[in-house]
Amino acid sequence: MSNFLQQTEAYLQTSITPIANEIDSSSSRLQDALEGLGNLGVLALRVPQRWGGKQASAENFAQFQELIARYSGALAFLQTQHQSAAGMLMQSSNTELQEVYLPQMSHGKIKVGVGFSQLRRSGKPTIVAKEVSGGYELNGNVPWVTGWTIFKDFIIAATLPDGRAVFGVVPFENLNTSQGEIKLSSPMSLCAMTSTNTVTATLNQWFLPSEKVVSLKPVGWIAENDQKNALKASFFALGCARAGLDILEKTFQKKGFTFIGETVNILTEELNQCRRKIQHAQQNSTLSLAEKYQLRAWAIHLAVRCSHGAVIASSGAANLSQHHAQRVYREALVYSISGQTKGLMEASLNTVN
Repeated sequence: MSNFLQQTEAYLQTSITPIANEIDSSSSRLQDALEGLGNLGVLALRVPQRWGGKQASAENFAQFQELIARYSGALAFLQTQHQSAAGMLMQSSNTELQEVYLPQMSHGKIKVGVGFSQLRRSGKPTIVAKEVSGGYELNGNVPWVTGWTIFKDFIIAATLPDGRAVFGVVPFENLNTSQGEIKLSSPMSLCAMTSTNTVTATLNQWFLPSEKVVSLKPVGWIAENDQKNALKASFFALGCARAGLDILEKTFQKKGFTFIGETVNILTEELNQCRRKIQHAQQNSTLSLAEKYQLRAWAIHLAVRCSHGAVIASSGAANLSQHHAQRVYREALVYSISGQTKGLMEASLNTVN
């Protein structure tokens, strides 16, 4: 295991495990948890070392994502927004923007979110851009942006008249200035991870200057990106499954029922098998998208079953909203639909019918 993974796990076990339920509902607790990851310098793992990143391999990055999800779904969900923003900036051709942001991101000196899931929606774009002198004018709604009051800025995606998408950095706050208006909703009441402060952003005649443009993406970019990254989000579900098994193991030690121990062994073996197959699939360029979705759906199904097992074994106490099994089960629901596409929905439904 890489050194930064060992340091991260030690931090999660000592500082996150005791307050994981509080982190789920308290934004200030979650922000403190994120600061802790920043102190370890792990908030922009894929970024090259010349910009202060760890330049982590794809394998180590996947291990990191699973590790975070095992200890706190809210922290996993929040930090991956920032990691995604760092990845987008890393691939940008805007060197000035890179120099301003990237050296500050690994330690969380500047925190950045993302708002581009609306590109997955069919029909009329929810937010549009038109080219104007010196940049673009943005109008419309970003349905989901995570990290209000935690992130300073977010990378927005808006659709141009020709179907391309422009990505740019905008402030993550309520503003009404000569540059235009940004209006944020109240944080959504989600089934889990409410502390992440997920809001809707409405932009009215917001001017995005060229120097704040991260990239221009071709028509259909989001579908191609989802296909390329079809398996990446599986590791959050695997981490959630591991969290359920952690609870089952502790319950077995407490109650001593043989059948709980047998369930732990069976599910642990299946989890290890699922992880191995996903890791192998990531190296296999010939695997079809449908096969990748089947593997991700398996990981999701495992998260639901392991967390449900934790609820059942915890008995009546699992009815309490602050019980660990209750939180992990709700996190499994979130992972069931995160980054969902039509193909993933079909694959996931095939695991339950």
